[in-house]
Amino acid sequence: MDTAACEHISRMLARISDKWTLLVVRTLGHGPRRFNALRREVGEISQKMLASTLRELEENGFVSRTVTPVTPPQVEYALTDLGREFLKPVQALAGWVVANSSRIDAARAAYSERRAHE
Repeated sequence: MDTAACEHISRMLARISDKWTLLVVRTLGHGPRRFNALRREVGEISQKMLASTLRELEENGFVSRTVTPVTPPQVEYALTDLGREFLKPVQALAGWVVANSSRIDAARAAYSERRAHE
Protein backbone atom coordinates (compact mmCIF):
# COMPACT_ATOMS: atom_id res chain seq x y z
CA MET A 1 0.00 0.00 0.00
CA ASP A 2 1.12 3.54 -0.55
CA THR A 3 2.08 5.95 2.23
CA ALA A 4 -1.07 8.08 1.89
CA ALA A 5 -3.31 5.04 2.29
CA CYS A 6 -1.37 3.87 5.34
CA GLU A 7 -1.60 7.34 6.91
CA HIS A 8 -5.36 7.42 6.25
CA ILE A 9 -5.84 3.99 7.81
CA SER A 10 -3.74 5.03 10.80
CA ARG A 11 -5.81 8.19 11.35
CA MET A 12 -9.09 6.26 11.07
CA LEU A 13 -7.93 3.53 13.47
CA ALA A 14 -6.91 6.19 15.98
CA ARG A 15 -10.45 7.57 15.83
CA ILE A 16 -12.27 4.28 16.30
CA SER A 17 -10.04 1.98 18.31
CA ASP A 18 -9.78 3.62 21.72
CA LYS A 19 -11.18 1.86 24.79
CA TRP A 20 -14.17 4.14 25.33
CA THR A 21 -15.28 4.14 21.69
CA LEU A 22 -15.34 0.36 21.63
CA LEU A 23 -17.23 0.13 24.93
CA VAL A 24 -19.80 2.77 23.96
CA VAL A 25 -20.44 1.15 20.57
CA ARG A 26 -20.76 -2.27 22.19
CA THR A 27 -23.25 -0.90 24.75
CA LEU A 28 -25.30 0.95 22.13
CA GLY A 29 -25.42 -2.33 20.21
CA HIS A 30 -28.07 -3.38 22.73
CA GLY A 31 -30.27 -0.45 21.68
CA PRO A 32 -30.60 3.32 22.12
CA ARG A 33 -29.65 4.77 25.51
CA ARG A 34 -29.97 8.06 27.29
CA PHE A 35 -26.72 9.62 28.53
CA ASN A 36 -26.90 8.53 32.19
CA ALA A 37 -28.06 5.01 31.35
CA LEU A 38 -25.19 4.71 28.90
CA ARG A 39 -22.75 6.00 31.49
CA ARG A 40 -23.94 3.43 34.06
CA GLU A 41 -23.65 0.56 31.59
CA VAL A 42 -20.23 1.52 30.24
CA GLY A 43 -18.82 1.69 33.76
CA GLU A 44 -15.81 3.68 34.93
CA ILE A 45 -16.16 6.46 32.34
CA SER A 46 -16.33 10.09 33.45
CA GLN A 47 -19.13 12.34 32.30
CA LYS A 48 -16.63 14.48 30.38
CA MET A 49 -15.07 11.47 28.61
CA LEU A 50 -18.46 10.01 27.68
CA ALA A 51 -19.62 13.36 26.27
CA SER A 52 -16.38 13.66 24.27
CA THR A 53 -16.62 10.08 22.99
CA LEU A 54 -20.25 10.53 21.95
CA ARG A 55 -19.41 13.78 20.13
CA GLU A 56 -16.64 12.05 18.18
CA LEU A 57 -18.86 9.08 17.36
CA GLU A 58 -21.58 11.44 16.15
CA GLU A 59 -19.07 13.49 14.13
CA ASN A 60 -17.77 10.33 12.42
CA GLY A 61 -21.26 9.02 11.61
CA PHE A 62 -21.43 6.11 14.06
CA VAL A 63 -24.00 7.54 16.49
CA SER A 64 -27.13 9.64 16.15
CA ARG A 65 -28.29 12.04 18.85
CA THR A 66 -32.02 12.65 19.26
CA VAL A 67 -33.33 15.44 21.49
CA THR A 68 -36.92 15.12 22.71
CA PRO A 69 -38.33 18.59 23.46
CA VAL A 70 -39.73 18.03 26.93
CA THR A 71 -38.81 19.70 30.19
CA PRO A 72 -36.07 18.87 30.91
CA PRO A 73 -34.97 17.86 27.38
CA GLN A 74 -34.25 14.17 26.91
CA VAL A 75 -31.34 13.13 24.73
CA GLU A 76 -31.01 9.62 23.35
CA TYR A 77 -28.06 8.11 21.52
CA ALA A 78 -28.30 5.26 19.02
CA LEU A 79 -26.07 3.56 16.48
CA THR A 80 -26.49 4.64 12.86
CA ASP A 81 -26.25 2.15 10.00
CA LEU A 82 -22.49 2.78 9.93
CA GLY A 83 -22.34 2.22 13.70
CA ARG A 84 -24.23 -1.06 13.40
CA GLU A 85 -21.77 -2.20 10.72
CA PHE A 86 -18.88 -1.23 13.02
CA LEU A 87 -20.52 -3.22 15.84
CA LYS A 88 -19.72 -6.47 14.02
CA PRO A 89 -15.91 -6.18 14.24
CA VAL A 90 -16.25 -4.76 17.78
CA GLN A 91 -18.20 -7.86 18.83
CA ALA A 92 -15.70 -10.11 17.07
CA LEU A 93 -12.82 -8.44 18.91
CA ALA A 94 -14.64 -8.73 22.25
CA GLY A 95 -15.30 -12.42 21.55
CA TRP A 96 -11.65 -12.97 20.69
CA VAL A 97 -10.60 -11.33 23.98
CA VAL A 98 -12.96 -13.55 25.98
CA ALA A 99 -11.80 -16.68 24.15
CA ASN A 100 -8.11 -15.88 24.65
CA SER A 101 -8.00 -14.22 28.08
CA SER A 102 -6.56 -17.27 29.79
CA ARG A 103 -3.79 -17.55 27.15
CA ILE A 104 -2.94 -13.87 27.54
CA ASP A 105 -2.92 -14.18 31.34
CA ALA A 106 -0.63 -17.22 31.11
CA ALA A 107 1.75 -15.38 28.76
CA ARG A 108 1.85 -12.39 31.13
CA ALA A 109 2.56 -14.63 34.11
CA ALA A 110 5.33 -16.46 32.22
CA TYR A 111 6.85 -13.14 31.16
CA SER A 112 6.79 -11.85 34.76
CA GLU A 113 8.43 -15.06 35.93
CA ARG A 114 11.19 -14.77 33.32
CA ARG A 115 11.80 -11.12 34.17
CA ALA A 116 11.99 -11.92 37.90
CA HIS A 117 14.84 -14.41 37.25
CA GLU A 118 16.90 -12.11 35.04
